Amino acid sequence: MKNLAIIPARSGSRGLHDKNIKLFNGTPLLAYTIAAALESKQFEEIFVSTDSERYAKIAKEFGATVPFLRSAQNAGDHATSWDVVREALKNYADLGKRFDTIALLQPTSPLRGSNEIIEGYRLFKEKKANSVVAVCEVDHSPLLCNVLGEDLSMENFVHRDIYLKPRQQLPIYYRINGALYIIKVKNVCDIFELYDEKGYAYVMDRKKSIDIDTEFDFMIAEKYQKVVSSEL
Repeated sequence: MKNLAIIPARSGSRGLHDKNIKLFNGTPLLAYTIAAALESKQFEEIFVSTDSERYAKIAKEFGATVPFLRSAQNAGDHATSWDVVREALKNYADLGKRFDTIALLQPTSPLRGSNEIIEGYRLFKEKKANSVVAVCEVDHSPLLCNVLGEDLSMENFVHRDIYLKPRQQLPIYYRINGALYIIKVKNVCDIFELYDEKGYAYVMDRKKSIDIDTEFDFMIAEKYQKVVSSEL
């Protein structure tokens, strides 16, 4: 089985400027995901999809390949990660390279390590899956959430049966954490197949599931990574 890792790292960012190459404890952020992919030994190729020559140079320095740059069409805010994946697969096909699976590894999940990738692929093979998506337990039950009207009334905000239950008795909810998506190449055209009967959840530790979008996220992840490193 030939596996391709795709690390999407376009230049710029509205929330946190140049976050994909921002120094994270002294190393460009995207380098952590490249290292995890390399250490997992799951991939024929580890590709960083970027529209920037500068980003491409950094990616190559840390061991990734960048045989082509992302098109301008897929470098804007409106392009999805799956647009990027499909473009990468087409470009690789034009080079005569084809793969059986892709793993989408966002560089904004630097606490996801090689073990999570290995375990994700183990589950993929064990379940004979079409896809595996990383999830983690939510911080707070959505049963305790609701919308508010303009008058800020709390009437019927939480159902009485839910409010009277101890927190420990509420069902456990999970969220997609963005750290790992594995999917068969033949299923990439329809990403809803990520969530059909042959799609499975890989449950990750909530502490490793920080997805960096803001300066605050960056600060929290950086401090936690320091703690983890000091314990090794």
